[in-house]
Amino acid sequence: MPEPITTTARELDGLRGRRVLVTGGSKGIGRAVASRLAAVGATVVAAARKEPESLPPGVNFISADLGTADGCAELVTAATDLLGGVDALINNVGAGTPPPDGLLSASDDIWEQTLQLNLLASVRLDRAVLPGMIARGSGAIIHVTSVGAYLPIGPDAPYQAAKAALSTYSKALANEFAARGVRVNRISPGLIANDAISALLGQPAHGGPDDPAAQTLQNWVGGIPLGRPGQPAEVADLVTFLVSDHAAWITGSDFRIDGGSFQAV
Repeated sequence: MPEPITTTARELDGLRGRRVLVTGGSKGIGRAVASRLAAVGATVVAAARKEPESLPPGVNFISADLGTADGCAELVTAATDLLGGVDALINNVGAGTPPPDGLLSASDDIWEQTLQLNLLASVRLDRAVLPGMIARGSGAIIHVTSVGAYLPIGPDAPYQAAKAALSTYSKALANEFAARGVRVNRISPGLIANDAISALLGQPAHGGPDDPAAQTLQNWVGGIPLGRPGQPAEVADLVTFLVSDHAAWITGSDFRIDGGSFQAV
């Protein structure tokens, strides 16, 4: 019977010393990803507009506005100077601005800002780190999209459209660079209990069975067969697997992590 994989074993599966850049890394999924990767031996830089009050152990921070081309370029320069290179890039940054009165009220500014942050930030960062990965013959890129890219529900169609475009681009990138040693995969989270969800509801959503806020959101997304929202740490575990050598033959794939809420075949 094979021995269970321990943290020590995971450190030896290509993660100890792996240089990782995580965008949107100050809270929610991004913070959980940065914390998890640092815990198994990676050297991690988390990036966000505003530095959090505290950082997980072993995680470095760089402030960056990834809604602009200059902000993306400055981040890659700073991260490369700090790390000496980027072996894995986790494109987690993303946010939406729901149109106030439906799609006809979505101004050009809303569309532009949404596409800049949710699509073009990843395009720019990928373009900047890929030459180094190609030169080394290895690298891993993760694009965090959304189940909304497949099932657009709720008030934020521009965000969902941008994530759908990110998914298409991600697949094309995976196909082009697989033969050069770079693996590109997507993660599509469903309803995750985080600060953004709590802000949307106007009250905390911790995701427990007695959480009325979480139940409201479960009803909004059409129900979750597993009976609760996901936790950022659960997404982080999936990211950790995909950038490790355990996933060495996985590229161009999309992993929905949504408690079963997307019920199409």
